[in-house]
Amino acid sequence: MEKVVIIGTGCAGLTAAIYTARANLNPLVLTGLLPGGLLTTTSIVENYPGFPVGIDGYELMTRMQQQAEKFGARVKVAAVEAVDFSRRPFKLTVDGEAVETQAVIIASGAGHRHLGLPSEAKLEQKGVTFCATCDGALPMFRNQPVVVVGGGDSACEEALYLTRFASVVYLAHRRDALRASKIMAERTLGNAKIKPVWDSVVTEVMDVSQDKVTGVRLRNVKTNTESAIDCAGVFVAIGHVPSTAIFQGQVAMDENGYVLPQRGTETSASGVFVAGDCADHVYRQAITAAGQGCAAAIDAERYLAHLSA
Repeated sequence: MEKVVIIGTGCAGLTAAIYTARANLNPLVLTGLLPGGLLTTTSIVENYPGFPVGIDGYELMTRMQQQAEKFGARVKVAAVEAVDFSRRPFKLTVDGEAVETQAVIIASGAGHRHLGLPSEAKLEQKGVTFCATCDGALPMFRNQPVVVVGGGDSACEEALYLTRFASVVYLAHRRDALRASKIMAERTLGNAKIKPVWDSVVTEVMDVSQDKVTGVRLRNVKTNTESAIDCAGVFVAIGHVPSTAIFQGQVAMDENGYVLPQRGTETSASGVFVAGDCADHVYRQAITAAGQGCAAAIDAERYLAHLSA
């Protein structure tokens, strides 16, 4: 039987793995379907402390995994298919096999909600991105027009952040008013570098034939007229989807599927802890996920110590 199983290998999961491994808990770390998490899809990370010239996202996660394994963490490329937190030891179904454990750290992360366009998928990391804070300062976007898709607080935050680097920020929204909070909407619309494009949806990201973003095609949802905007980047900010479906009914969640911590990082199920983007819909940064992973590991260590006392 395992002492602790960590579900997920993003910044939260791997930081939790480092701490639990150093505490001699010999954690089993399950990668899920995207080993390393969303950060592995980011070409360069410039805002993680300790890397003044930036670091490739995949390399950062590889280094974290190596550090965890150095202290005894066992990383397994496997997906959790079901969990049972109703009794101890907890039972997980991992690639069809049963795994029992005394404690669990959920660090399954979240995925960006996509537009669902073939051109969006083909140009991801080639001008299409889902995180302005991660990628907005890259040279390819500096002093260039960019498009932000969305109308909520996240989209407004992305647009405002991008005004530091882009020549102009087009904010494409399918409605005629922002869904963002009043203060955020006022701040966004009051910025001279942000140009709203109302009642419009992106129908194509150009130009797949050039293997880079050169613009977007839009359709007005009220008039059905089509238009195009030249740009160097498309920042999709239409929300996140927490990767928590398998935990439904096992731990408390909000209406959007984010796990709700109850006591520190402990969930509604005693002995089950949570960290990272599957519980955080506010910050969603690598460094905050790492901090939460550290906290969850310490909470799990103390929980296990109490069990054996």
